[in-house]
Parts: sequence; structure tokens; C-alpha cells
Amino acid sequence: MANTDVTPKRLLLPALRSKNYRLFFAGQGISLIGSWMTHLATIWLVYYLTNSPLMLGVVGFTSQIPSFFLAPFGGVFVDRFSRYRTLISTQILAMIQSLALAALALTGTIQVWHIIGLSLFQGLINSVDSPARQAFVPELVEHREDLANAIAINSTMINGAQLIGPAIAGLLIASIGAAYCFLIDGLSYIAVITALLAMNIKPRQISLKIGNPLQKIAEGFVYAFSFPSIRAILLLSALVSLMGLQYTILVTIFAEEILQGSAETLGFLMVASGVGASAGGIYLATRQTILGIGKLIALAPAILGVGLIAFSLSRFLPLSLFIMLFIGLGTILQIAASNTFLQTIVEDDKRGRLMSLYTMSFLGMIPLGHLLGGFLANRIGADNTLFIDGIVCILGSIIFYRKLPELKQTIRTVYEQKGISMKLEGRGKTEGG
Repeated sequence: MANTDVTPKRLLLPALRSKNYRLFFAGQGISLIGSWMTHLATIWLVYYLTNSPLMLGVVGFTSQIPSFFLAPFGGVFVDRFSRYRTLISTQILAMIQSLALAALALTGTIQVWHIIGLSLFQGLINSVDSPARQAFVPELVEHREDLANAIAINSTMINGAQLIGPAIAGLLIASIGAAYCFLIDGLSYIAVITALLAMNIKPRQISLKIGNPLQKIAEGFVYAFSFPSIRAILLLSALVSLMGLQYTILVTIFAEEILQGSAETLGFLMVASGVGASAGGIYLATRQTILGIGKLIALAPAILGVGLIAFSLSRFLPLSLFIMLFIGLGTILQIAASNTFLQTIVEDDKRGRLMSLYTMSFLGMIPLGHLLGGFLANRIGADNTLFIDGIVCILGSIIFYRKLPELKQTIRTVYEQKGISMKLEGRGKTEGG
């Protein structure tokens, strides 16, 4: 019993000692992977039905454009109501959506307009679910000192599923068909709903102040964009999501037309990106401090950009698979490191609104990127589109890196308020961001 106080320091993932967080990690992890299985299966099915890169962009646009317009309202909702009950509701609605998609696909009656309608419905759900899920994390850990680790694990889980889920889906599409991806996804929601119901959540103190939702949204924007570090990260995330993540829909064209493969080829490519993402996720989840995370955020888009350029030039499958490792690594490092940093420094009463802005910059920009990527691929080809995307990501990385010294100075006061030492253990020099 005497060693109880030092035990947390020896744990690799201290957040997992909290029962509620273990339940959340297990249930949400399964469900998120299922969600991204549906994402890839949807892209494959749309391309199979239409053979149109532009239609890929249209479906990607409709599935996530609600996050761009409605995420700020979702953030206000999350700050004013129970995040726990909100999540239970959104998970039930998402399960209904996936099972409806599965029923249409399994009966062979599915058409593109069905996919667009159900994708739009899922986008509406995500505009509330995403900020609620991310803002809910601090309520799950029993020990305040475990929060940074919980945020890192959660960020890695959310964004890693975006790469791991499609990897599994590609293999399933090749073997048993896209319809079963939808069915598995629908059933996977049982895991997260069960996990949520098994939790013992203490009621959160919620401000009873009645305010205009638009005024609350405006307060969130002012808070975020008057803070240089937050503003820079949101803008970089928006840039990477707009340009860098176009590969998630265009990789289907590479697998089938450029590399002369099939759904199995697509699966192998996504498995490779998932391996790279997992490596980056493990690294982030096992970091002991957020000090130095600014350099990671700056480096990640460059890794992604170089990977996209190399992938656009490759016509040899083994080389393309190797390159996808770095594309997955760069993607997860940028998204998860940014999420971890923002969650660590934000004031709790503004957490929902800030995470809704992050959702807007990340998920909200993806549909615009999908639409742009589909349009460009239709005009100049998927390979040339990814080449341009890679150059833009590298330029964004350079600009952000040059601003790091200035950003470190602005974050120093917040670190002191949060009790985060600016000195790394065993070193005399200071390091921020």
C-alpha cells in the first residue's frame, strides 16, 4: 500500500487506471473503427456505381459539410447540456443510420441518392457528437494528473480509427462486399452504448446563465482567434484537412486505375497507412509531457506532404505501400498532437466551443477538400492533384515552423497557470509549445 502514490508514474498509460475511461476507450475504439469502415465502403460503393471522381467528392462533401456550419452550435449545446446523455443519443442515432445503409445495400436496392441522404444525416449527427466526445474526456479520469494522457490517447483513438477502419474495410470489401462493412459498423455501436451505460458519471456543474447561442458562438471565436497559438493551430488544421486529406477519397482511384489493382489493393494501402498511424499514435500516447509538441505539429504536415508527392509519382505497389506508412504517420501526428495541445490549455467552460471550432477546422474542411479533390482529379488527374496537395502541406509546415518562437512566448503564461513546467527534467534550457 505504501507504493500507491508512485504507481501512476510507472504506468505507461495512466489514464487507463480510471474505470470510466477504460470503458470509453474500449467501446468508442470499436465504434470509431466501424464508422471509418463505413466511410471507405461508401467511397468504394459510390465509385462502383458511378465511376465518377466528381461524385466521390460530392458524397464526401455532403457527409461532412454539416460539421462546417453546425459544429459551433454543437459546441454551445455541449457546454450547456450533459455531454454524457448527448453521447448516448448521438450513438443511437448513428447506429440507426448505419443499419439503414446496411439494409439498403444487402437488399441490392441502394442508389447514390440514398447514400447522399444518409451521409448528410450522419453529418448532422457528427456536428454534435464530435465536440461532445472530445469535451467529455476530462469527465472520465479520476485523477487530474492523468488528463493529458487521456487526451493524447483519445486524440490518437479518434484519428487513428480514421486510418485503421478503412484498412480493415478494404480487406472486407474484397472478400465479402461493402454491405457487410455497413452491417458491422451498425452492430459496433452496441459496444459504445453498452460502455456508456455501464459508466458512473458524476453530474457536471453547468452554468445556468441564459445567453443567446449566437453570442456564445461569438465568444468562442473571440477566445480562440485572439489566442495566437490556438489560432495558428486551427488554421494549420484547416489547411491540412482541406488539401492533405484529399488522399482518403483519391486513394480509391490509385488502387484501381493507377496501380491496376482492386479492393484488395485498396485494403493493403490503407493497412499500410494504418500501421504508420498506429506508430505515431503509440508515440503520442506514451509521451510524458506536451512540451515540444509544437515542433511535432509543425513537422507533421511536412511528413504528410512529402508522402503525398512521393505517392503521386509511384507506379510500383510495394513502394506505394511503403510511402503510405509516412502518409499515415504525418496525418495522425498533425491531427492528434493538435487536439492534445488544444485540450490541455483550454478553459473548461469553453472546452465544448473550442473543440467545436477544432471540429470545424478539421472535419468541417474535409468536405470542401473532398469536393475540390474530386473536381481537380476529374480535370488534371488524381496523381497531379495529390502532387499539388503535397506542396501545399509542406508550405504550411514551413510557415507554422517559422512562427513557433513567437507562439512559445504567448503560451508561457498559460503553461504557468496550468502548472506545466517550462523546464524539461534534466535540462537547463527552457522549451515551450
